[in-house]
Amino acid sequence: RPGWECGLMGVFVWLLTALTAIPMLKLLPHFGINKYWAALCLVPLGPVALLWWMGLKLQELERQ
Repeated sequence: RPGWECGLMGVFVWLLTALTAIPMLKLLPHFGINKYWAALCLVPLGPVALLWWMGLKLQELERQ
């Protein structure tokens, strides 16, 4: 069946999004970030930006 690869790729992208958003929902509040920012995982560079933000917050927590 031609074109099924696109459907499979879409499923893979949504699965990858879920696998990054669910842990972010639990991790972000520990860093003082609202858990709804995990929706940023829907954007391709969103998880990278969230990890950077969490790193900044971790440095702030270590200074205190």
